[in-house]
Amino acid sequence: MELIIIGLLGGLITGISPCILPVLPVIFLTGGAQSARTRTAAPAREKVAAGIGGQVGAGAAIRAGSAGVIKAGVDADAMPVAQPEVSRWRPYFVIAGLVTSFTLVTLVGSVLLSALNLPQDIIRWVGTIVLVLIGIGLIVPKFEFILEKPFAFLPKRNVDAKRSGFGVGLALGAVFVPCAGPVLAAIIVAGSTGQIGIGTVILTLSFAIGVAVPLLFFALAGRGLAERVKAFRKRERGLRVAAGVAMIALAVGLAFNVPQKLQTLLPDYTAGVQTQLTDNESARDALALGGLINDENKDLDLCTDGAPELESCGTAPSIKGIDSWLNTPGGAEIDLADLKGEVVLVDFWAYSCINCQRSIPHVVGWDDAYRDAGLNVIGVHSPEYAFEKDAGNVAAGAKDFGITYPVALDNNLSTWTNYRNRYWPAHYLIDAEGTVRHIAFGEGNYATTEKLIRELLEDADPDVELPKATETVDDTPDLGSTTQETFLGSSKDLNYAGTDRYAPGEGSYSFPDSQGDDTFALDGDWDIQTQYATPTADGASVRLNFHATVVEMVLAGTGQVTVTLDDGTETVIDVDGTPRSYALVNDVGDGQHVLDVQVSQGVEAYSFTFG
Repeated sequence: MELIIIGLLGGLITGISPCILPVLPVIFLTGGAQSARTRTAAPAREKVAAGIGGQVGAGAAIRAGSAGVIKAGVDADAMPVAQPEVSRWRPYFVIAGLVTSFTLVTLVGSVLLSALNLPQDIIRWVGTIVLVLIGIGLIVPKFEFILEKPFAFLPKRNVDAKRSGFGVGLALGAVFVPCAGPVLAAIIVAGSTGQIGIGTVILTLSFAIGVAVPLLFFALAGRGLAERVKAFRKRERGLRVAAGVAMIALAVGLAFNVPQKLQTLLPDYTAGVQTQLTDNESARDALALGGLINDENKDLDLCTDGAPELESCGTAPSIKGIDSWLNTPGGAEIDLADLKGEVVLVDFWAYSCINCQRSIPHVVGWDDAYRDAGLNVIGVHSPEYAFEKDAGNVAAGAKDFGITYPVALDNNLSTWTNYRNRYWPAHYLIDAEGTVRHIAFGEGNYATTEKLIRELLEDADPDVELPKATETVDDTPDLGSTTQETFLGSSKDLNYAGTDRYAPGEGSYSFPDSQGDDTFALDGDWDIQTQYATPTADGASVRLNFHATVVEMVLAGTGQVTVTLDDGTETVIDVDGTPRSYALVNDVGDGQHVLDVQVSQGVEAYSFTFG
């Protein structure tokens, strides 16, 4: 019941948020106005009845047809408008279709596409194309007839948009992208990791129904308006055309990310309410149940992130679902139960993550200093990119960082999910009894973590002789002191500033006349893939406006990148091999800077990271 309430309220809040605005015209016209019934004016009915002889009622006069009207000498203009075939249930069917497809796409879309090795955005593009086709069919009836031909074998093959509207709702649900919030985030994490239980299904359905309520209200309001306003009643054909135009406009807008740009212009007036709904222990536990919580990890909430003293947070969850192991004899797996009596540090990381790169020297230092004293470090490599699932890439990354402790390849994020983790890096410190005693998310707080490692080692063996504390320099940047990580793949182009459409596939780009802070733009011919961009001709460049001391770029393939900082210092970097981070510039001063990176053919550019 708690999940249902949170899901419904979260959906209701989302249903009145700014991100719903782009879909409202389509809902109004296709779900509402098109379901309105045309009413015949009373004077016309009386005139027809009188012409037939005065003995026949208005209903009989209408049934008499045009022939009867002409025989009776009735003015053609007095003829009642024929009532079109419409479905009074249409608004409900449109919203039901939207809820159905949104629920299925959110829950199983990511897992299914991964299993079929298909791009994650293919469902969105198929839905967009279907919207365009339906829109054209509404405007051009002959085209609608062509669309219906392949379904001629069906007993009821008329898919006229005046009918139920369920198909329209299915298409809308496939492209419907509501604002992300804590409730939707829990659903997406569960769906993308395949951890779909009854709680996830309940939360998703209740969220979808919550979103649907305001949309249904808007559709019904559209129907009521169309029935009451004379201009709507006389223009049934015009409503069809308007609905078709609205559908095509929505599809084009989605293709060019117009809704996303609109959301950046409008303040999210529902953000505070979303926070109030979920910012409490009960709600957090319920949302975790929707995607991540289980009997193994239910007590992890007893730990406070970065606490200065040891805490007790339940038995450590198991390390599970591992594809393979590195740095163990014969690739043998490690069971935490076999390490009872010793202290364990579980470090979640990804080799191309710059935050992890700054954290790993501390973990390596602790392993070197305290391994002989009873510390077991286990690195759980949970990939952010597809290329980070390759064992050879991870092994090369681990070697570069000097990692000799065991590394588990958590390619399906099974252990990540079992620990309810959300951060790269994240450290879980486990005592000799197998209890989690300290959790630290993100960078920093290394001195505290090391102090607690030493305490647990002494608790496990009071006679242990510990070396002096490590003195690895903490390079953690202050929060907000650098540009956020910038991705070049089509799936995460959140701070793209170019004037050209940034979309999957090959295309030509040009730098804008002006470019905002902390953004990137492209110039030249590029092939944009889901996770990286690669030039298709010489002379392709990326321009980055940033603020940071250090800029690195995740690159792969074979070729060169030429880096120019603020139209001055130029550096040429050779790229060869699997994806990894390359340092572009170091020791950059304060303030905004401009970095031009010319990328040769054969090089794949994944992202910029900052320090």
